[in-house]
Amino acid sequence: MTFSQRMRAAGVAFGIHVISSCLVALLASALVFLIWFPYPYRDLSGGKELFLLIMGVDIVCGPLLTLVLYNPKKPKAELLRDMALVVTIQLAALGYGLYTVWQARPLYLVLEVDRFKVITRPVIDEAALAQLPSNLQTRWWSGPLAVGIREPKNAQEREKVMFESVQGGRDYAERPEFYLPYEGDVAKKSLRKAKPLAAFLQRYPAQKDAVLELMKSGSTTGAPLELFYLPVSARKDWIAVIDRQGLIKGFLPGDGY
Repeated sequence: MTFSQRMRAAGVAFGIHVISSCLVALLASALVFLIWFPYPYRDLSGGKELFLLIMGVDIVCGPLLTLVLYNPKKPKAELLRDMALVVTIQLAALGYGLYTVWQARPLYLVLEVDRFKVITRPVIDEAALAQLPSNLQTRWWSGPLAVGIREPKNAQEREKVMFESVQGGRDYAERPEFYLPYEGDVAKKSLRKAKPLAAFLQRYPAQKDAVLELMKSGSTTGAPLELFYLPVSARKDWIAVIDRQGLIKGFLPGDGY
């Protein structure tokens, strides 16, 4: 067998491996973008870039190893061993990559005084998280959960959080023991510092269609809803759109400060 014949055979194996890898990546993307990083967290939390980087490396490296190692002249047992080794390495890399995405996923959208803050898994104490009631627990099949923050029970608790946060420790938003369900009066607290959505539109006129769509959604009278917004503290500039009850109606890209 000539070198060109060997390369043609390896090229066919390479192509099959690329297609197979892309199909696996497609299934993984459904898990990541529909469950762990649902819209808009795939954009504002950097989930899309992290996933594409991991999948890009995985899709390229596996087929390249196949291109290098595949040789029809090898004994069948040796060829199967080499291909099994390539697949094992690729699956191990895929598993590690998905584990990295799992660890970086956002768990909560926390209402602070004048903003919402995206809280990811690494910044939360696992022990405190496990002690939350079931209605505040996140599940692997669900996206981030919106929550509010209770007031400190006493001056000692307030001072503890203040001193630890000043020294680089966790603030209220990173402390699950302060979380409250985002509903009723807790949700209405978001209106204290919220601004009219029309003010955001003046700064971002290109968002007019998206804003009008949000104003129409959920209206039972036919008239546009009166909506407000608060900035979202995350990797990118976004805002959370809220109604007169403080309930979150959607998200839009843009600087809300």
